[in-house]
Amino acid sequence: MATKRTTTAPYRCTECGWTTAKWAGRCAECQQWGTVVEAAEQTGILRAVTPVAPGAARAAQPITRVETSDTPRRTSGVGEFDRVLGGGIVPGAAILLSGEPGVGKSTLLLEVAAQSARSGRRVLYASAEESTAQVRLRAERTGALHDELYLASETDLATILGHIDEVQPQLLIVDSVQTVASGLSDGMAGQPAQVREVASTLIRIAKDRGLPVIIVGHVTKDGSIAGPRVLEHLVDVVCHFEGDRQTSLRFVRALKNRFGPTDEVGCFDMTGDGIAEVPDPSALFLGHGQPEPGTCVAIALEGRRAMPVEVQALTISTGAPNPRRIVNGVDAARVAMVLAVLEKKADIVTSNQDVYVSTVGGIRFTEPAADLAIAIAVAGAVLNHATPRTLAAVGELSLAGEVRPVSQAPQRRGEAARLGYTDVIDNRSGTLRAALGDVRRRVRARPGENAPGF
Repeated sequence: MATKRTTTAPYRCTECGWTTAKWAGRCAECQQWGTVVEAAEQTGILRAVTPVAPGAARAAQPITRVETSDTPRRTSGVGEFDRVLGGGIVPGAAILLSGEPGVGKSTLLLEVAAQSARSGRRVLYASAEESTAQVRLRAERTGALHDELYLASETDLATILGHIDEVQPQLLIVDSVQTVASGLSDGMAGQPAQVREVASTLIRIAKDRGLPVIIVGHVTKDGSIAGPRVLEHLVDVVCHFEGDRQTSLRFVRALKNRFGPTDEVGCFDMTGDGIAEVPDPSALFLGHGQPEPGTCVAIALEGRRAMPVEVQALTISTGAPNPRRIVNGVDAARVAMVLAVLEKKADIVTSNQDVYVSTVGGIRFTEPAADLAIAIAVAGAVLNHATPRTLAAVGELSLAGEVRPVSQAPQRRGEAARLGYTDVIDNRSGTLRAALGDVRRRVRARPGENAPGF
């Protein structure tokens, strides 16, 4: 039982019960030392918990005796989505898909629902944001019509559970959890208590029936998932759907996955007819035509997938005391560091020039492996020299001008060789000055490529 101090006589003697308003070292009644303590009374707020003996099926047992079995995965019909999930959808899994408004979450899940229905599994798509007619119109445009795909437009959790009992689906999609309300919780839909109640109920249904559930989650202004943080702890998989609205490229990343790796990335292309998979996005981030000064190809690593990315640089002489540094798709702080290392360690002066650095295709390449490619591109722009199409660069630059190795270097070199990049400049050059020298020698060794050397 919880206790609280009394207000009239906060001290009492443990021997004779004498009370006083002031603490004393010795009791004035029984003359005992050290027996005066704080008086307290029970509040009744806390109650004792009665232990419950678990049944035989739920009894604790040594971990070495726990039986395991491989859970069969079900393909969603969308290969790139299966890649992110670790090979497919696990029965009874709760998957949370988040993303910016308008990025294409509903379009992706409608495609997943249609492909699952075509494979013979019944799907229930519960839309709490659109009417069934609106979903039908989008399904006609994207070719996602199938008799095993059931639609319901409901915002009440109890009604959605009723649809589950009637339809008996093998895949449930709820779009979205912030727009569904439960009668067991107070407040409007989207409030933390409502989101917690709706999500926990859907997850409990998923575990009890072995029914995989995909839940759509809204995001806040800073890009984090809206609602209580416990939502991400409750689900088994957290995926984030991202992409630039100015381009059609979309990525799905796994932020949490209890059934697979979290370093896989799925690549999609938004078209007028819906969403299309991009199993080999290598050609999306490369320029075309003859080599131009100020370009260099780097090998980026998205999850476990290596892909070439062309980095472009443009420099313009200026008399302004503070030259402009405009970047797109790369980290501005790293570009500033690379420019400083170029001028100090390689004698490539950029302090009197405006520098513009960008990637092709709208991809963001912010890892340190882009440093060397940025340096080579800027050096080519300053000297008005181009690199050949068969050359790629991968490496991190230190402030001392050293070229450091990067993660998954063998995989990057292997992908470069597969795509025809026979010359890879990396940490084997040692320093930035030596790397620029290697580029110069390789260019001179290939005079027929119309690429003037450094």
